[in-house]
Order: sequence, then structure tokens, then C-alpha cells
Amino acid sequence: MLITAQSQIQNLVTELQQHNYNYYVLAMPQISDYDFDQKLKQLEQLEKENPTLILPNSPTQKVGGELTKTFENFEHQWPMLSLGNTYNEQDLIDFDQRIKKAIGDDFEYVCELKFDGLSMSLTYQNGNLLRAVTRGDGTKGDIVTANVKTIRNIPLQINGNNIPQNFDIRGEVFMHKAAFEKLNQDKIENGETPYANPRNFASGTIKMQDSAEVAKRPLDCFLYFLYSDNNPFKTHWESLSAVKSWGFKVCEHNRLCQNMNQVLEFIKYWETQRFNLSYDIDGIVLKVNNYQQQQELGFTAKSPRWAISYKYKAQEVETVLQKVTYQVGRTGAVTPVANLKPVLLAGTTVKRATLHNANEIYRLDLYQGDTVLVEKGGEIIPKIISVNRDKRLPNAQKIIYPTHCPECSTQLVRTEGEVAFYCPNDEACPPQIVAKMQHFIGRKAMNIDGLGAETIETLYQKGYLKHISDIYTLKNHEDELKKIERFGEKSITNMLAGIENSKAMPFEKVLFGLGIRYVGETVARKLVTYFKTIENLQAASIEQLTQADEIGDRIAQSIIEYFLEPNHTQQIAALKQCGLQFESNQQQKVLASNKLTGQNFILSGTFEKYSREQLKEMIEANGGKILGSISAKLTYLVAGDNMGPAKLEKANKLKIPLISEVDLLRFLA
Repeated sequence: MLITAQSQIQNLVTELQQHNYNYYVLAMPQISDYDFDQKLKQLEQLEKENPTLILPNSPTQKVGGELTKTFENFEHQWPMLSLGNTYNEQDLIDFDQRIKKAIGDDFEYVCELKFDGLSMSLTYQNGNLLRAVTRGDGTKGDIVTANVKTIRNIPLQINGNNIPQNFDIRGEVFMHKAAFEKLNQDKIENGETPYANPRNFASGTIKMQDSAEVAKRPLDCFLYFLYSDNNPFKTHWESLSAVKSWGFKVCEHNRLCQNMNQVLEFIKYWETQRFNLSYDIDGIVLKVNNYQQQQELGFTAKSPRWAISYKYKAQEVETVLQKVTYQVGRTGAVTPVANLKPVLLAGTTVKRATLHNANEIYRLDLYQGDTVLVEKGGEIIPKIISVNRDKRLPNAQKIIYPTHCPECSTQLVRTEGEVAFYCPNDEACPPQIVAKMQHFIGRKAMNIDGLGAETIETLYQKGYLKHISDIYTLKNHEDELKKIERFGEKSITNMLAGIENSKAMPFEKVLFGLGIRYVGETVARKLVTYFKTIENLQAASIEQLTQADEIGDRIAQSIIEYFLEPNHTQQIAALKQCGLQFESNQQQKVLASNKLTGQNFILSGTFEKYSREQLKEMIEANGGKILGSISAKLTYLVAGDNMGPAKLEKANKLKIPLISEVDLLRFLA
């Protein structure tokens, strides 16, 4: 039986690695996402049943789970030097002349896009990912292997021809614009400060302490340079082709250029075309192609003499602020938007720019009709960076952030410690009502087929929808709906079928769909696991709520306030009447014993006999509970090697007993 499981695991790992290569490197997937996920689940189940057979290169190891309090430094074998850079063509021509003077005219350039991300060095040994290190100061960087392993297109194991036994490969970790915009929108709706740009977000993500959280963030990575004592290739262009065949993602826009004229054509082309990319670049890198010629040219103290980067100037333009309008989001957050005189910027016509919050309006000291400088450099959404006060109109009116909701005139509120103002009238403010229903039907919530955001808006305006529960009464208006323009019989039938099918969605999806502030997908799942029913959740006190895994005071207070509102409890009652699930269908775990019942644990560091995940499962199987952070509720801190000093200090301060892996196993014996 063990041999069969081992063979199944090996075959699935090999197959899934190939599918990952097809998807991330070749961009030619051979199976659907659903089929891939089913095979991955099969592998996860086999590994759960046979933990000793888990392979280090298994795709399941990309879900994270390791905690790192402090990052260990590591000295780069090949320093990660910075490149000389320029903003003008003459400097490139001068660079070309210096190359010719040193090695003659017989050479080529490789031109590459200069990604705006986080530089990373990956070390492979015998085909396996050994280490991932940040650039740091160029000589030493931080080891972030656990976090980098979660990036889908970075292979844990490679196969192919001419692979050196030991090598480093350099690349850039980044985030696509669309993913960044969505994450920022979620932060704005939750009243949190948005990230400045994708690069900062990617950098902050790589330095997170919990690799499981890193795994949830959609990072990507291009690889672009190979280092080895035994490099089998003569040119950089050959090596790029080879590393792609090994399983690494290489940018498809690289170009081999025969002379500086071709280089300048490449630069000019991407000056405008870069805005059509799904990710940010801030320039072009050119490198002498031949490795022998690179060695001949050598290095300065800071940078290679055989490479240089051309950086595009930041995209800025002056235009006129026509007015400031205010958007009300699902949570009631009121976001100011600058409406501008249309102007061409970074390849697109810009009519609006973000102002984030009231603080930004006051920081800029905005007046009606101001001439403003708008930027779209590292930012995805255009933003106003300054005001030209010399062009301010006489008698211009200062822009004052409103005290009342622009949609329903309710007085705005601002919670201490938060930057956003909110409209508290969530049951009668039109954009909030519509946005809540749009959230409820979304893919991550009730996933109602045939009912989209525009349809919700139309049905609200026609008076058929006023509350979430009204969605489930639309079947009573089927004949009337057919009279609405663009509402065909087939689309109505599909919509009503989708609504009916959504009644089977599990409790955690319903809870997330309700749109309680701070209750996202993960929090909803934790609450359902702990409280089981909506009645238990409604009756819980703040103290009881914070007993649940990862539920803090802010989330608990938001839940209490939500259930204090009569309209909310009425809606829940109506949804229950419609047949939605408000009770967990999760099967009760059968405990191996009650030896640890009532005891709370945190695992920190690395362990010798078992992985952290295996120890966690042992604790929970015997009635114990894993906490998210050190507090007075903690019974034991299970300390492994390399435990973070801050965690140890806090545990000692609270007089939390420290036990070892051996002690824990003794408890369970």
C-alpha cells in the first residue's frame, strides 16, 4: 500500500509540475483550472494520509505555513550590483562608444524590460531550490526562501539539459496591475490606507513573517540572469533560452540587437507600449551578450561595465481640477475623486485622479479650478502630486471635505485611528445598498449565476430590490421582469435558477456575503468553524468572539455593532425563511483524545521530528487549540530552533511556560 501511495504521489507531483510549466512559462495550459485543482486536492489528500512521503518539490508546498520572526542574512556569492542608468540617448551612444573602444565592433546587445519590482537571487543545487535571498545592500541580503517558495511560477525543482550542479539565477518579483488595483480597492472599502504602488506591495509581501499569508497574494516573477562557476553557455541569449526550457519564467519581450540603432528603436517602441503591459516597467536594460566579452569589460566598484539601464522619465502633466466628487462604497467609506480637464498621460486620456481621503485634500490645499500636476509613474491610478499656486484663480473657493453623505445627507462619522469618513446609513443609502447586493452575489460569496452587477443596479432602480433578501423574491415577479428592456426569457430563467441554486451555498459563504465590516473570507470561515450557527454568533459577547481563532477586538466590535442593528437581524430572519444556510455543515472532528482540551498553544521556530503543520494537527486532534498571537490566553509556547526573540520576550513577560517538541510529545504519549 505504501509503495502504491508513493508511486501515486510521485506521478502527481511530476504531472502537476509539467502543468505549472505549461501555464506559467509557456503560457499554454493543457488542462482547465478546475482539473488542475482536482489533481492538487488528490495530491494533498495522499500527502495528508502519508506525511512521510511528502516530496520537497511538491506543488502543495507552495501554500506556505512557515513563520519567520527575523530574516537571516546571507552573503551573495556573486554580488547583486546596481546598474548605471541614464535618461537620455546620448549617454547610451557614449556607452556604446566605450564598449567599442574596449572590445571592438563585433558584439551584440540583449535588450530587456526593466521591471519595477523586487530583485531576488535564487540558488539551486542539484536541480532543487536551495535558497532565496533579497538584494539587500548588494553584498548581503535576507533569506526569504519560505516566502518565495509560495510564488507559483518559481519551480522548486527543475529538469533539462546542461543544468549546472550549483547556480544562482537572478530575477524580479512583482505584482500585476489588475491584482494590485483589486487589493487596493478592498483596503479603501475597509477604511485602510491603500498601498502606494505594486513594487512597495511586492516588497512588503516578501518580508511578511507568515508564508501562508504570502501564498494568498498573487505575486509573479521573471528570471533574467544566470550565474555559475561552470556556466555551459557562451552568451547571455543562449542562457535565457536554456533557463526557460528548465522551467523558469523568462520575459517574452527580450530582444537580441546587433547595434545601437536597434537598441534605440527598442527603447522608443516600449516608451509607449509599456502602458499596455499588465505589469509596470520603468525602463530598459541592455547587456553585452557574450560572456567572454563581459569578463573582458569587467566591473567598476558599483556596477558592471557591460550593462546599463535606460530609465523612462516619470509621467507627469499639468491640467485643471474641474471639481471634486465623492464615491460611497459598500462599507459606507466616502472617497474623494478629482475630476480633471481631460489630458493625455502615459498613453491614455486621464479624466479622474484619486484623492484617497480628507487628509489628502487638506495636504494638497486644493481650491476649485486649481492647475494641478498629475502623475502616473509607479502609480496605477493617476494621482495629483502638487498644485501650481501661481495659476490659482482669484476668488477661487477652497475645497472642503463634506460633513454629510453626498448621496443620502446622513452625517458622516470617523472612527478614531482611521483615515476614512463613513456614512452610517447603510440600510437607506442607495450606493451602499446596491454595492452590498453586488457583493452578496459575487463569486467569492453566493456566486449567483445569471445575476450580475448591472442587473442588480437596474432591478434596484426599478424598485424590485431594496434589500439582499429581495433577491429571493424575484421569482414572484417573473412576468413583470420580462417587460424590462434587455431582459429576455432565457436570461430570466437562468437568473432565477442561479438564485435558487445559491441556497445550497455553505454558511461561511452566506456570512461573508452579508458584508459585515472586517469579516472577509478567512474571518467568516474562522467564525463558522468556532460558533457553528448564526444564533451562537449573534449571542456572542466580545470576550467570546475574541476566543475564536484570529478574531481581534476590532473585528469583534464590528460584529457586535452589526447585530445590534434591527434591520440586519430582520434581513437574516428573512434569508433564513428563504432557505439559506445559517448553520455549519462542517463535520465534527473526532478527537484522538481529550488530553489537551482547554489548553492553548503557539508553535514557534523549526522542529526536528515533525513539521510545524504536523505538530499543529497533533495538538488539535487531542483537543488543544492553536492561537494566532501571544496573549494571556496562551497555555504553552512550543519553542523550536531559531525562535524569534520578540516572541520569547513577550512570552516571558506574560510568564507563559515554554516547552520543547519533546515535552509536547510527552504530553501526548
